[in-house]
Amino acid sequence: MLRTFFFLGILNMGALYGQTIDSLDLLKTSKKDSLKESRYSVLQMEERWQNTLFANDLFVALTDSIANQSFEAVYYPELPTDTLKKRLAILDAKTPFNIAYNPTLESVIKTHLKSRKRSTETLIQLSHYYFPLFEEVLDKENLPLEIKYLAVVESSLKPRAKSRVGATGLWQFMFSTGKQYGLEVSSYVDERCDPLRSTNAAAHYLAALYKTFGDWDLALAAYNSGPGNVTKAIRRSGGYQNYWNIRPFLPKETAGYLPAFLATIYLFEYAEAHGFNLDKKQMPILATDTVHVKQMISLDHVAELTQTKIETLQFLNPSYKLDIIPVLENKNYSLRLPLDKIGDFVQKENQIYAFAKSEFEAREKPLPQFFEIDSKIRYKVKAGDYLGKIARKFNIRVSQIKQWNGLRTNDLKIGQRLTIYSRNPTADITAKSTQSISKDIIEKRTYLVKSGDSLWSISNKLSGVSIQNLKEWNDIWNSYLKPGMTLIISN
Repeated sequence: MLRTFFFLGILNMGALYGQTIDSLDLLKTSKKDSLKESRYSVLQMEERWQNTLFANDLFVALTDSIANQSFEAVYYPELPTDTLKKRLAILDAKTPFNIAYNPTLESVIKTHLKSRKRSTETLIQLSHYYFPLFEEVLDKENLPLEIKYLAVVESSLKPRAKSRVGATGLWQFMFSTGKQYGLEVSSYVDERCDPLRSTNAAAHYLAALYKTFGDWDLALAAYNSGPGNVTKAIRRSGGYQNYWNIRPFLPKETAGYLPAFLATIYLFEYAEAHGFNLDKKQMPILATDTVHVKQMISLDHVAELTQTKIETLQFLNPSYKLDIIPVLENKNYSLRLPLDKIGDFVQKENQIYAFAKSEFEAREKPLPQFFEIDSKIRYKVKAGDYLGKIARKFNIRVSQIKQWNGLRTNDLKIGQRLTIYSRNPTADITAKSTQSISKDIIEKRTYLVKSGDSLWSISNKLSGVSIQNLKEWNDIWNSYLKPGMTLIISN
């Protein structure tokens, strides 16, 4: 169309030249605006997807719903019983699990469709990240691929999920069972939270349970309540070895466990038929790779020097309990990063290690010296809050919030009160802080930031100047520098 318009302009140059230029300018402007809108849309989409990954808080609600399921008939005319029976028969023919229709299963499915549709859709979106990993491991171990849905029921696909009794991770391993299947649990590391290692352990454990009971339904029941409880239920039922026959003799939670698992298979397999959002284009691919860590570092250090969101690193490295990657003899610990950040890490690796060393050496201080007493505030956690989001709000670090509040995990509760020491809690406090700094730095010189500079490299150039000094003198709370910035250097 543009080419045709161009020829018209040549044939009638006097009349159409001005109109042609105006139209082309308008077209260019329109394209620029469209490109801006497209980029903004992509950023919005990525932000929504990251919030889905990082702020997954469905675990407690889903666990309670399984334990307290009433199994009463649910009115949901959008799914007629006859339609459900046909669909379950199709699934039953495709899997070694017994997915035959029964009123209990119908009640669980319709309860989710009627009351938990939004949370189910969130889990479906999360599954696009985890299921490829699960399927690869299950296929390698020659186990039914439908077992991937078990992690949805166990943990709501939250890698750091922890139950009331201490079961932890995507596959909810207890401490002793995790140790039995080779998962390390120490002060710094909990491999029950590592997606790959815990999935391998779960596959081996489930294979052993299937070998014991010879039935996948019973193997899943044993995975939830322990082999001893399933054996007792078989004995108390008079020797029956079908889950539905021994179900009345199982613990209450396990009685709702398998129906929840089978309902999850149905909801995921027939998600499109029930109007769930399955547009994978709205879920950007999170390509990652790992690097071997040679010196103890924290995720905060990596976040600052590679300009990566801290919650991204926490999500990708959930097995590091305190967000610290230790270095121990005969142990190989790795850091998982977004693929586009691997180059940054390798290029700045020595710089990151030096930065981490200086920070660890200075961490004995309970609070930085330049905190004003009136900069302390109490922050009330709101719905949708997580540590990374709060840290950005006050321009502080996640590790600082955890240190000030004695937090050992990243979990927060709505209404929880946090102590925050911020340079900018209010405009008044900011003004007071600035006045205080101005009095302290009477004699000063300056440094002009150049391309490639960092707080670490600048501190190395200036004798007797530490990274902490530079932060205090310049009211800097992170390590991001821009070429052209002027830094105050105290004498």
